[in-house]
Amino acid sequence: MPNASTVDLTNCDREPIHIPGSIQPHGCLLVCDASGSGVLRHSENAPAMLGLPPVLNGLRLDEALGAEAAHTLRNALATSDDPARPALRMALAMPAGRFDVSVHRLEECAIIEFEPASDQSDSPLETARMLISRIRTIGSIDELVEKSARLIFAMLAYDRVMIYRFEHDGAGKVVSEYKRRDLESFRGQYFPASDIPKQARTLYLKNTIRVISDASGTRIPVVPEFDDMQAPLNLSFAHLRSVSPVHCEYLRNMGVAASMSISIIVDGELWGLIACHHYSPRALSMPQRIAAEMFGEFFSLHLSALKQKQILDTANVARKSLDRFLQAAAHNPDIAGLLRQSLDEFSAILPCDGVGLWLDGLWTGQGTTPSASGVAMLADFVSSVANSRIWGTDQISQHLLGSESFAPDVCGVLAIPLSQRPRDYMFFFRKELVQTLNWAGNPDKSYDTGPLGDRLTPRKSFAIWKETVHMKAQRWTDGEWEIAEAIRAVLVEIVLHHNELIADERGKADVRQRMLNEELNHRVKNILAVIKALVGHPVQEGRELGDYVSVLKGRIQALALAHDQVVRGSDGGPLRELLEAELKPYSDGNRKVTLRGPNVWLDSRAFSVMALVLHEMSTNAAKYGALSAGEGQVEIAWTRTQDGDCEITWTESGGPPVTPPARAGFGTVLIDRSIPYELGGKSRVTYDPGGLRGDFIVPARHVHGNDVAATDETVELNAASPAEITELMGDLELLLVEDQMLVAADVEVMLESHGISRVTTAPSAAEALRQLKTFTPDIAILDVNLGSGTSLPIAEELTRRGVPFVFATGYSDRSVIPASFTAPVVRKPYEAQALIGAMVRLLASHGEATKD
Repeated sequence: MPNASTVDLTNCDREPIHIPGSIQPHGCLLVCDASGSGVLRHSENAPAMLGLPPVLNGLRLDEALGAEAAHTLRNALATSDDPARPALRMALAMPAGRFDVSVHRLEECAIIEFEPASDQSDSPLETARMLISRIRTIGSIDELVEKSARLIFAMLAYDRVMIYRFEHDGAGKVVSEYKRRDLESFRGQYFPASDIPKQARTLYLKNTIRVISDASGTRIPVVPEFDDMQAPLNLSFAHLRSVSPVHCEYLRNMGVAASMSISIIVDGELWGLIACHHYSPRALSMPQRIAAEMFGEFFSLHLSALKQKQILDTANVARKSLDRFLQAAAHNPDIAGLLRQSLDEFSAILPCDGVGLWLDGLWTGQGTTPSASGVAMLADFVSSVANSRIWGTDQISQHLLGSESFAPDVCGVLAIPLSQRPRDYMFFFRKELVQTLNWAGNPDKSYDTGPLGDRLTPRKSFAIWKETVHMKAQRWTDGEWEIAEAIRAVLVEIVLHHNELIADERGKADVRQRMLNEELNHRVKNILAVIKALVGHPVQEGRELGDYVSVLKGRIQALALAHDQVVRGSDGGPLRELLEAELKPYSDGNRKVTLRGPNVWLDSRAFSVMALVLHEMSTNAAKYGALSAGEGQVEIAWTRTQDGDCEITWTESGGPPVTPPARAGFGTVLIDRSIPYELGGKSRVTYDPGGLRGDFIVPARHVHGNDVAATDETVELNAASPAEITELMGDLELLLVEDQMLVAADVEVMLESHGISRVTTAPSAAEALRQLKTFTPDIAILDVNLGSGTSLPIAEELTRRGVPFVFATGYSDRSVIPASFTAPVVRKPYEAQALIGAMVRLLASHGEATKD
């Protein structure tokens, strides 16, 4: 046994956490033979929890559970080929109630886990789909990790959600966090590699989700602990596997009562974890766990794709620069001289503080570099360890004795061989980057031996301990290594002129390029298929290609506006908002746009068709009609007929004289035929010399809304700028009442992006009224329908206090809102421009009323 005085966290690596001989108490477990016929072992709590006979071992499964339940579980076992993907059966009836069950096979055993059935109505597939839909279009890694923490916080309601990324040395850093407001932040803190032992990391790769329901909970023994061969039960893939006492104490020392983690796996390696902490016991239901697991797998795939795209983009930029260098080298007989003259170009390709060329024993350097003698020593060292491959480090003092002579000026080195001869290199250097790391407790402090012998009691202090790191440079990233590979390929091609080596390097580069291109092509082929019809229309004779591209972009944008309504789960959109969106780009000068008509809601099909038609009308007016002149006017009026149809009249005046087109282009065909063909309505355009006129009829079956008396409205052409919004609302306290946590999280992000950060969220009327006992907001957003009630009591209290508020509703009209309330109404799902615009107008009118 090691001396207790030398105990450190590496002793945890010997703990057999995959065979603990016990489970967590929020479920129970049965172990059968591989065919699922007879019970071999069970958790001690299984008889009482399931309402079964006290002696289970030795019984046939149908004797223990009943014929119907046993038949269901054997069928499930037949479909379970991968222990990492157990078969699931929800709400299985047992004598003591209904249970969610997972079944997997491992080492000739069938392991059946039971958890009390969840009463949640949302299916795991629907929950996962909603989460995935919110991150699938994210285009940057930083945004992905930031938004995902917020989404998991909203979905699972843990007190703290962190995204924890592993560094190259195994330590972890909290790169994203969303938490309860009263908790201290762990964002930016580092945790030593020893906090997660090696065997725990192995299990994170096997079983991608881990739930700890109670860090102080009891451990339920498996009976018997060992089989006839004295082998313990392997619980590597069991959700209920009990937790190491060391880890439980670690969590308790942090004040954490329950936790959940989702593995982030990129290219088969553990990139990090989505780690959730709760400060009271919490058992995650099976549907929630399945949704979290599905989200974690999509997150990992999307992260991997973004990393590869980032590397590809960086490499493509470098490749363009290298191609230019290759062209110059093709006409220059002095390759060595050209390389020495081009060092500044190479330093621009790969970010560094110094670059140099060691060629035929001669040194040429630029920027911060070692002396010629230091480079000679460095070249000999790299030759001995690199095997003619690229070699790099961010801490040269850890590898090369004598490097102190040029450190700390040079700490980072990247060496690119120019040939198979281990003597010629291009070197890139980086200076020392002094940085202060915030550790969650001193990672180097000594530890006392605990109750488990030399496995120790984990550290009890998680106060931030700062460490200043010297003699270390900024680390070379994966993308920079990719650039170095590209540089090496080019330099080998130029310097050596060995055709076989050139072909090999080019072949490897082509394979990598083709693979990446195929991946990108796979991602965009569906989008290309959708717009194929629009793109395929030929360019009219005499028409500029740039004009065609501009029109095409507009048509796609118009289609995207309608498509966005459908993707977000809407049943269409308001006609007025569609008109405002299409005409706003032409809202400058003295040109006037007037919209007049009742509240009309178009279903998703009509909204899509009208988006294209109105876009064509708007762009034609801006290019050839009334909106192309400084004093031009466009009036759009619509009414509901007795049959419920929506008649839309588009009238232009004040523009250039109108003449009919010489031939019917694609835009004209689209305007004339879309509404009749797609909706069964009518469309007619009249080319009066004084101004174009369009008459359109959308049939009643595509139209919803009330018959509110028509009101004239001239569109406000200039919306408030971000600076004006921040000045008006940045310091205001806002109350958001929204019962859907995912929706509330989206609205908070939307508001924060417009400089509104002081937001208090309440999921119910009762909670909102409780919040109002301690503060009075400056403005509020109230979801009308809160599931079990409405927000009208809150509206009454805010009215009493003189606080302005905006109603939000998913209904097509205001019928759910009493006439006594005159607050503005925005449609759900929330749209940033509509919501912010309503708030700006509300605050402005409230300020004027207060002055009066």
